[in-house]
Amino acid sequence: MRKVSALLLASERRAISGLAGLYASRMLGLFMVLPVLAIYAEALAGATPLLIGVALGIYGLTQACLQIPFGWLSDRYGRKRMIALGLLLFAAGSVVAALADSIGGVIAGRALQGSGAVAAAIMALLADQTREQVRTAAMATIGVSIGLSFALAMVLGPWLAAWAGLAGVFWFTAALTLVGLLALWRWVPPAPRRLKHRDVGMDRQQLRHVITRPDLWRLDLSIFTLHLVLMAIFVAVPLRLVNAGISIEHHGLAYLGIMGAAFVLMIPMVIIAEKKQRMKLMCLVAIGAMVLSLASLGLPVSQGAGLFFWLLIFFTGFNLLEATLPSMLSKLAPAGAKGTAMGVYSTGQFLGAFLGGTLGGWLAHTWGLDAVFLGAAALAFLWWVTMWSMPSPPPLSSEVVALSEEHTDTLDALLERLADVAGVEDVMVVPEERLAYLKVNRQQLDQAALSRLLSPPKQ
Repeated sequence: MRKVSALLLASERRAISGLAGLYASRMLGLFMVLPVLAIYAEALAGATPLLIGVALGIYGLTQACLQIPFGWLSDRYGRKRMIALGLLLFAAGSVVAALADSIGGVIAGRALQGSGAVAAAIMALLADQTREQVRTAAMATIGVSIGLSFALAMVLGPWLAAWAGLAGVFWFTAALTLVGLLALWRWVPPAPRRLKHRDVGMDRQQLRHVITRPDLWRLDLSIFTLHLVLMAIFVAVPLRLVNAGISIEHHGLAYLGIMGAAFVLMIPMVIIAEKKQRMKLMCLVAIGAMVLSLASLGLPVSQGAGLFFWLLIFFTGFNLLEATLPSMLSKLAPAGAKGTAMGVYSTGQFLGAFLGGTLGGWLAHTWGLDAVFLGAAALAFLWWVTMWSMPSPPPLSSEVVALSEEHTDTLDALLERLADVAGVEDVMVVPEERLAYLKVNRQQLDQAALSRLLSPPKQ
């Protein structure tokens, strides 16, 4: 870690820390209501299990619809300007939800929260602020911040709601967003010239190709189903904890124990997936564990200590998939299309969250809490069947390399020579960006030959 930090410029450290904090605080605000809404929303006028489920997931619908347009608008009107607008919309949605005395008001507030869809703009600004050789580490920092924000939300949400009620959770979110605006203004460095980054941003010309690739749409289906199932069960999990005799103010401790243990159990499986190249196997194991745990949560075996055991199994599988699915996407995405593939993937995630909350609410309203878990188990089993026939992803990684001006007149020849380097599996050369996007097998890569090829031609 020290070695990586030493390679970062001061402006890059500020950009990474500031934007990771912005991303994490926004996700924290969205996630904090998950462990508490099903309990506290029952006191709101007009509340039903179905509408509580809609309130949980409605942010995903507006997020899915607006995240790509927000990214494109940031290309035209400026990253910071669009991020600030998104944060203001998120804060406004938090205030609307905090002031609501009916479930309809909370739904409106959550929808407005999701309309501040700044994820793509934040990633684009981070790419603007970092060099190619440190960008992977910068993106990884964002990923870690998202995982930490989810775990923190599970602990902080119940504690804050027990102290200040559901409205207090939304007021905290609004205040946190205003702090984020201050950080954007004062801490994140001034935005440089806006560039197009195919490794993080959408490329309309590649959108159709990315959507129609079977291996990629299987991953889009995976993240869609993963977040559908997650959002669906949070219609029922908080109530199950209450029924198990856990007081509301102690729900945070229960989630802390479950999430902490699930993280520890996940680590060796991530190592097997990455180091031993067993990604498909670990993916199937994780989905299978979720199917088993969800089915068990819908049956009498989940009483007492069984509730915590099966929740532990579920979140172990969930955390494993959250860590490995983006890695699989990175390996499978064509050279220069990683950003486009990730945009489609994220859209699937948010749509899954919306439909999951709605489906969970409908199942709870119609057949009760057990049906939520059993319905989620059935969907997860169909997902497992779909992934069974997916080929194992190749051991490839993405690399972006800068081209010197001396290569301007030989780009076509350079493309051919790059493709001939041992270990280079796919190449895209973009003359206007002076960048080459590569997919490489690092175990076979001839790094010396690649370095010689990218060195400026001798005069």
